[in-house]
Amino acid sequence: MVKTTKPLDFEKSLFQIEEKIEELKKLGQETGMNLESQVQTLVEQADEFKRQLYLNLTPSQKLLIARHQNRPTFLDYVEMIATDWTELHGDRAGTDDRAIIGGVAQIEGRSVMLIGTQKGKTTKENIEYNFGMPQPEGYRKALRLFYHADRFKLPIITMIDTPGAYPGIKAEQTGQGIAIAENLKEMAKLETPMISVILGEGCSGGALGLAVANRVYMLEHSLYTVISPEGCASILWRSADMSCIAAESLKITSENLLNFGIIDKIIPEPTGGAHYDWDLAADNIKQQVLAGIEELFRLSADKLKKDKYEKFRKMGIFTEN
Repeated sequence: MVKTTKPLDFEKSLFQIEEKIEELKKLGQETGMNLESQVQTLVEQADEFKRQLYLNLTPSQKLLIARHQNRPTFLDYVEMIATDWTELHGDRAGTDDRAIIGGVAQIEGRSVMLIGTQKGKTTKENIEYNFGMPQPEGYRKALRLFYHADRFKLPIITMIDTPGAYPGIKAEQTGQGIAIAENLKEMAKLETPMISVILGEGCSGGALGLAVANRVYMLEHSLYTVISPEGCASILWRSADMSCIAAESLKITSENLLNFGIIDKIIPEPTGGAHYDWDLAADNIKQQVLAGIEELFRLSADKLKKDKYEKFRKMGIFTEN
C-alpha cells in the first residue's frame, strides 16, 4: 500500500501490520539477521487482511473512500485519459460556473465532449469550484455543450463527483430547479452516444442533471443516491450522527445499484481506492468508456433515444418472482 495520506479509521490495523513489516526489514538490514521468513509471513497476512478488508466494506466505509481528499478529480482524469483538451467556457448568459467544466478532447484518437463536476483538494480550489456543487449557470453551460456535441455527433462523456447542486438562495433565485429539469428533458432527446461515470459522490438531482445517459458506470467505491446519508439522517432522525444507518438503508453502493438496474457496469478500482493508483484507475475508466462508445455507435439515432427512454422508464418498477 502506498501511504500517500494518513489511513482512514478502518485502515489503521492494516497500516500497523505494514509498519511492522518495514520495521523488520530495517532491523534485518541494520543487524544482518535473516528475518526473511518473518517478513514473508507478515506480508502474506497483510495481503489476506487487505483483500478481506476491501472486499467487505460497509456503505459508510465506501463513503469515506469516495470522499477521500486525494481521490482523482474530473480534471485529473482528463489529463490522464485525454489529449488535445480544449475547455469551453460560459452559458452564453454572462456566467461561467467552475463547478461544471467541459470541453472537447480526444481519447485514443476519437473526438469526444467531456463534461464533469469538479471538486478541489485545497481550500482555495474548493472555493473556486464551490466544493463541486453546481449552480444553474453550470447546468446551462452543460446543456450548451450537449447541444454542440449532438450537432457534430461527438460522443458525450460526463464524469460526476458532487454532493449535490448548490442549495443556496442565489441558486434558487436564478432557477436551479428549472435548469436541472431542462437538462433531464434535453439529455433524453440527444441523438449522439452519451456515457456517464460516477467518480465519487453522485448525489441527488445535482448528479442526475448530467447523467441521463445511454450507459451509466460507477467506480467501484463511488456512491449514487437521491440524498447524502447525512442529509437523510438529518431528515429522518434529526441527527447526522445516524448517517451510517442511512447509508445502509439507502442502498448507495455500486453493487446495490447494479443489482437494481440503475447502472450498467462497475469499473474496478485499485485495491484501497482510486487514490492509491491514479494511473490504473484512469486506465480502467478509459477502457470501459471506449468499449461503451464502440457499442453505442452501432445504434441508430432513433435507437439511442429509445434505448435511453426504456432504460430510465424501467427504474423503480419491481416484479415479484
